[in-house]
Amino acid sequence: MAFRQALQLAACGLAGGSAAVLLSAVAVGKPRGGGDADVRAPEPPAWTEGAQPGPSLWDSNWDRREPLSLINLRKRNVESGEAELASRLDHYKAKATRHIFLIRHSQYHVDGALEEDCTLTPLGREQAELTGLRLASLGLKFNKIIHSSMTRAVETTDIISKHLPDVSRVSTDLLREGAPIEPDPPVSHWKPEAVYYEDGARIEAAFRNYIHRADTEQEEDSYEIFICHANVIRYIVCRALQFPPEGWLRLSLNNGSITHLVIRPSGRVALRTLGDTGFMPPNMITRS
Repeated sequence: MAFRQALQLAACGLAGGSAAVLLSAVAVGKPRGGGDADVRAPEPPAWTEGAQPGPSLWDSNWDRREPLSLINLRKRNVESGEAELASRLDHYKAKATRHIFLIRHSQYHVDGALEEDCTLTPLGREQAELTGLRLASLGLKFNKIIHSSMTRAVETTDIISKHLPDVSRVSTDLLREGAPIEPDPPVSHWKPEAVYYEDGARIEAAFRNYIHRADTEQEEDSYEIFICHANVIRYIVCRALQFPPEGWLRLSLNNGSITHLVIRPSGRVALRTLGDTGFMPPNMITRS
C-alpha cells in the first residue's frame, strides 16, 4: 500500500522533486519474497537528480513592511511589556488587499528610428480597445492607472482610459522598458554589463516603489493598473513570487495581456493570471 501511495504522489506531482519521499515509502513496504527477505531500496529515478531537499522558505518581510521589523525594540517600555508590543504591532499591520493589474502595451511599430516613432500599429490599437473593454467588464472600482512614459505605453493607456474615464493616471520613467538582470540561461541580447547595471537598478526601484503590501492607512481593498512592458512585468512577477529573478526571460507575454497579482495584508502574494489574452480573437494575438 505504501509503495502504491508513493507512486500516486509522484504521478500527481506531489512528491516535490524529492527522492526521499519515494524511497522511504518503498523501504517500509512488505517484501514480495516473504517476511525474512531483505528490502533493498532501488536506485533513485533520473528525474530526482539535482533536486533540492525541500522548498525554499518564504521571506515574509520581502517588502520590508513586516510589522515586527518596523518597531524599535530597544525603545520598548519594560513596564508595559507584551501589551504595548501587541498594540504597536497592530498599528503597523496592513488591513487591505492590493490587486495589481500589469498590462503589457499593444503591438507597435518596431522599426521606428526614434522611440517617439514606435507608435501603435492599427492592430495594436484594436488590441488596446479589447483590453480596455475587458478591464471595464470586470466591474471593479479601479483606483489609478500608472503607466510607462514610453510612446507605445502612453498610446495604450490613452485607449484603455477611454473605457475607464473616471480613473486617474500617472506617468513614470521607472516603468520604461529595459533589461532588468542578465537572464539565465543567457541570450545574445543586451550583452554590455552597463545595460543591466543601469536598467536593472531602475526596474528594481520600480518594483520596490510600487509592489508591496498596502499602507497601514489603507482601509479598503485597492485595484491598480500598471501599463508598461514585457521585461518589466516579467521581472516584477519573479520578484513578487520570490522566484529567481534571472528566470524572467523564460516567461512570455502577449501584447495587451493582463497579469493579475494579489498582495494580502500578511504580505502573501498570489498570481491570479499571467499574460491573459483570452478576451482577444486568436487572429489578433501577437507578442511583438
